[in-house]
Order: sequence, then C-alpha cells, then structure tokens
Amino acid sequence: MSLHIGSRIFAPSPWLTLAMLAALALFLSLARWQLRRADDKQALADAFTTGAGSTVIVTGSTAAQPRYQHIEVHGRYDTDRQVLVDNIVSADGRAGYYVLTPFALDGGGWLMVNRGWVPVGRSRKVKPDVTVGADQRVVHGRADHLPAPGIRMGTAAPLSAPYPALANFPTLADLSSLYGIADWSPATPVLLLDQGEADGYLRAWSPPGLSPLRHLGYAVQWFGLALALIVIYVVTNLKRVAHA
Repeated sequence: MSLHIGSRIFAPSPWLTLAMLAALALFLSLARWQLRRADDKQALADAFTTGAGSTVIVTGSTAAQPRYQHIEVHGRYDTDRQVLVDNIVSADGRAGYYVLTPFALDGGGWLMVNRGWVPVGRSRKVKPDVTVGADQRVVHGRADHLPAPGIRMGTAAPLSAPYPALANFPTLADLSSLYGIADWSPATPVLLLDQGEADGYLRAWSPPGLSPLRHLGYAVQWFGLALALIVIYVVTNLKRVAHA
C-alpha cells in the first residue's frame, strides 16, 4: 500500500500496519476499560455519600440494603467466635487484620460486624486481644460486603478454631460452615462499625480501590499513547520522494 501526498509517499509495510493496528486496539481497549472502572468507582462513591442520609433499622428479616446504607442493629456480639481477616494493609502500609465479630440480632438472624483494623504483632503466632462484651447493645454502621481480594487464587483452607480464627478473605459460605449458621440477615452480610461506636479499632471506611479521577487519568494516558502511536506510525512511514 502506498499513498502520494505532495512530495512525499506514505508506504508502510503490511506487517508494520498489522502490528500498529493490534497495538492501537489494545490501547483503546484499555482506555475504555479504565473509563468503565471510573464509572463503577463513581457509583460506589455516590452510594457511600448518599448512604449516610438515612438510617435503616435492620432485623433478621429486613430486605437487602444498598451497599453503604447506614443501618442500626439491636442484639449481642458473639464474643467467643471472632475472625481475624489476614493480609489487610493500612493506609500507611502496615500489615494487620480486620476484626469480624458475629452479631446475634434480637428476634433471630445474624450478621458480621467489622470492628476495624488492628496491626500484626511481633509474630502471627500471637493473636491480638480483641475481647468484646456480650451485653445487649445497639450498634450503628454501614452495610457492606465481606472483605475480598482483587483476585482470589485457589481454594482457601477451611476455617477452624481456636478463636479468634485466622482467615484469608472468607466468604459467607466459609463463615456458615465455621459457625453452623444459616440464618444470616438478608439485609447485609457485614456492618462497618461507625467511627464513634464503642469497642472498635482503626476505622477509616471509604469505597475500595482507586478514586474515579485516578481511573480517568489512566484512561487519558492510554488515549494519549494511542494518539502517539498513530503519529509515530505516520511520521516514520511518510518519506520524501527522491527526484531524478
């Protein structure tokens, strides 16, 4: 293929054209993916903001609530069967655990309360003291999902005592097997304990992952690379015609 443009000729090789098109398709696909991620993260940020606008009292029969809806529960902590979710890194880069405590709702039903983050001690063989009272109480927080990894690799070992049990991102099925509990509240699997509530640890709740602006920034970079690729392709294949 060749094209005369004034005193120049544009004559790229077929293989170079195919390679350029493949790279261009990849860059544009990654840019569009980042735009979709930005939309998803914006939706989470909006849900986090609007969720604080009202409080729903949750029982064992309350319907599923939107993620980050502010909720209120009445009942007691199951102090003897807590779970430490391992491989949780704090904002300042320290390794630690999320403390998940089962909560028995008045009238029946269960959910897990994420009481916050605690650091790993000198050794993982020594578990942190996460004792909490079993008294009747009213607890406030936000509805959320169980902590989950970016990519789940393989099958995790079954959870088991002694408590607090160490877990690597347990699912609700894992917790059901551990506790022998089936009547989880359909409202939410987890309550993120409010900052002002008693018996909590480090709590700096926010939507997970990068901000929408970061994803938009990455999208712009991929679009920029696509444009640069086109310019380089044209410039390197546009040659001046030699006159006899």
